[in-house]
Amino acid sequence: QVQLVESGGGLVQAGGSLRLSCAASGIIFGVNVMGWYRQVPGKQRELVTTITTGGSTNYADSVKGRFTISRDNAKNTVYLQMNSPKPEDTAVYYCNAEVLVSFRGTMRDYWGQGTQVTVSS
Repeated sequence: QVQLVESGGGLVQAGGSLRLSCAASGIIFGVNVMGWYRQVPGKQRELVTTITTGGSTNYADSVKGRFTISRDNAKNTVYLQMNSPKPEDTAVYYCNAEVLVSFRGTMRDYWGQGTQVTVSS
C-alpha cells in the first residue's frame, strides 16, 4: 500500500511565504507525475501545479510567478513553495502522485489527506 503524507500547512499572512511537503511511502517501484490540487467548500478540486520525474512543470494561471513546485526523486517527495500568497489561495491543499506499484508496470493514482492553508489579509 502507498501513502502520501503532507505537512507544512497552516496560517500565513498575505505576502508571506509557506512551504508544503508531501512524501510518498510504501511499496513503490517509481513515481511519475506529482502535483498539488486545492479545494474550497462548495467548489470542485482544482489543479494548482504538477511536475514530472524529469522536472517539467505546469501551473495554474492564478499561481504562476508566485508558487514553485519541486521534487526530490530519491525521497519520493514533492514540495510547494508558496510566495506572496493571497487570501483567495485559502483552501485545503492535496498532494497527488502517479505511482508505479509493480514491476509489471501497474500505475495507480494516490492522494494525500489534505492540509489546510489559510491566508489572512
